[in-house]
Amino acid sequence: MRRGPGGEASLRRRRGPARLWVAVAALVAGTIWLCSSSSVGLLGASYRVQDVDVNKLWRTADSNGWRASSAPRTYWPPPPTESESSGYLRVRCNGGLNQQRSAICNAVVAARIMNATLVLPELDTNSFWHDESGFVGIYDVPHFLKTLKYDVRIVMSIPEITANGKTKKLKAHQIRPPRDAPVSWYATVALEKMKKYGAVYLTPFSHRLAEDIDDPELQRLRCRVNYHALRFKPHIMKTSSEIVNKLRSEGHFMSIHLRFELDMLAFAGCIDIFTPHEQKILLKYRKEHFAEKLLVPRERRLIGKCPLTPEEVGLILRAMRFDNTTRIYLASGELFGGKRFMKPFKAMFPRLENHSTVGPGKLEENTQGLAGSAVDYMVCLLSDIFIPTYDGPSNFANNLMGHRMYYGFRTTITPNRKALAPIFIDRAQGRTTGFEQRIRQVIFNTHFGAPHKRIHPESFYKNSWPECFCQTNARNHADRCPPDNINDVLESQFQSEEEIEEARTTNQTDSTGQTEETMI
Repeated sequence: MRRGPGGEASLRRRRGPARLWVAVAALVAGTIWLCSSSSVGLLGASYRVQDVDVNKLWRTADSNGWRASSAPRTYWPPPPTESESSGYLRVRCNGGLNQQRSAICNAVVAARIMNATLVLPELDTNSFWHDESGFVGIYDVPHFLKTLKYDVRIVMSIPEITANGKTKKLKAHQIRPPRDAPVSWYATVALEKMKKYGAVYLTPFSHRLAEDIDDPELQRLRCRVNYHALRFKPHIMKTSSEIVNKLRSEGHFMSIHLRFELDMLAFAGCIDIFTPHEQKILLKYRKEHFAEKLLVPRERRLIGKCPLTPEEVGLILRAMRFDNTTRIYLASGELFGGKRFMKPFKAMFPRLENHSTVGPGKLEENTQGLAGSAVDYMVCLLSDIFIPTYDGPSNFANNLMGHRMYYGFRTTITPNRKALAPIFIDRAQGRTTGFEQRIRQVIFNTHFGAPHKRIHPESFYKNSWPECFCQTNARNHADRCPPDNINDVLESQFQSEEEIEEARTTNQTDSTGQTEETMI
């Protein structure tokens, strides 16, 4: 039985119970199949700051019996055939690598909602990276198609059509979708246009599908796309693997995403720590790229809207009692303000690396544009500890935190900038009594990447618990782990449907043949 077009309610009604489960895949040097985390957790439910052993942070967070699972847990009909499809869906994903990554996930879900055929998503690389590599230059396309073959029908381009003896490409009707559009918009407005024109082109397609969706199966589809289907191309995986192996050859290493860059500082409005000349540059950039708004730097800092400076990151690590032998991988673009901001950080932690310093020889274009961001992403994903210095609208940090949760609850230290702000302001004004103790009190009052309830405005891509996780010994039936491998089961379902369809067709043919014989 095929799934007809419709909204969330229609999707839920058509799914009966089934027993499925997933073998979790992560990305490095090919596909790594993930197992549930068996490591000892970091911290218990209650603890005293002075008792915390920082060495335990190199382990994974306490999973509390949860593990990643994005397999469907109810009946999941196969995608439509060409004749059953509602039409073709084109999307143009704008923004940086990880904003585009989220958009690709949303595009797959939108195609599923509309019972549509998805055209391989377009990456608007020129507007952000000035990079023309596109989807096929960054992601492993055959793997993407194979992984999602039981979820959506995907084609490389819109096919040509023949009308009045002339062959031409079907033109997609362009629509600007509303931001965070609900499922109902795709099941009605977008679907009606698709049926009318045969194809629709949604552009721009950043944050164009609501993150909060009531149907957990659609949320699990997001996870299958994000954590299984989207694998980088072999040369990116190879470079990332070589960097990780070099870093890990001397033991543990942490990665830090330093978001101390021109665009983010201008966006945040945190300009008071810069020279007058640098402030002019930041204000000019803000005026050209962002909406006009009065921003007071001190107020922004007090509400946690300013990215941490490199020195503040170093002070946090030292307060946590990491020593100066700690190996750190820095993922960042060009830091604004020059070397003077890095100097105090490097004095505290001299063993700093990035993909250029630790990479295998000349990485050529691998470290440029989208590919360079992809290498940073993979190294941060596989590091023992990850620290984002700004997790507001930074899709890089948000996606990584979500991916690291899915990848066995790998330790993430998320500084609470709002709670830290008065501590750093006191230090700048000479009030340093109890400074490190106050820092530790803030930092150790976090979940470190362990499963926790998602609370608005926390993004689904930052925390996909509980939809994309299951519990081996769950009390709640909905949280129990499905027992089978996702690919094997979906393939079995798909083949069963084909056999039923074939049998039905055969019966109809036999019946027709018998009728014809009777008539003769």
